[in-house]
Amino acid sequence: MRRVFVDPDAPQRDAIEEAAKWILAGRVVAIPTDTLYGLAVDPFSVTAVDALFAAKDRPAERAVPLIAADREQVESTLGALTPLAARLADRAWPGPLTLVVAAPRALAPAVTRAGTVGVRVPNHDVARAIARMVRAPVTATSANLSGEPPTDDPDRVEATLGARIEFMIDVGRTPGGAPSTIVDVTSAAPRLVRAGAIEWDEIQRWL
Repeated sequence: MRRVFVDPDAPQRDAIEEAAKWILAGRVVAIPTDTLYGLAVDPFSVTAVDALFAAKDRPAERAVPLIAADREQVESTLGALTPLAARLADRAWPGPLTLVVAAPRALAPAVTRAGTVGVRVPNHDVARAIARMVRAPVTATSANLSGEPPTDDPDRVEATLGARIEFMIDVGRTPGGAPSTIVDVTSAAPRLVRAGAIEWDEIQRWL
């Protein structure tokens, strides 16, 4: 595995370009987010998603969350947000709120669940820059073996996944903390799927 150190406040363009190149080539890349380290692949590529599941030893029945550069990228690749989803996105993005939206057919089936997919815009310059360079959302499932705890430590990522992935962007430890809150916005009323960094009561107050 190739490991490249990047300044999280001023990410080097060549490192971002290299990460995007690996992702577009169907490979698995470890990237930092505003919570923990994640594994990024092209979610529109069945081969890439298969490689992701193999790297994590992840059960195929579990959906995979995505991250995007901004709301515009979400809507241009996944479809227009509903008024409810747009309201929450404008309030919480960039940040730790994953919205479950209708999935386009172009996504690899293993990324979705019951015709839906989770997506967010992370509050992390490097993660957003990679999605922007790829020109589409990328996966952001935690960088760990299935069943093991996720991590904010790049050394831990290398120790557990270094022989299974091709490339890692290392910015040092990420902020850690609770994972993103997941809210299903495919119906008229929002539904809490997973409690996380943003309290459900706060989300309800926004609405």
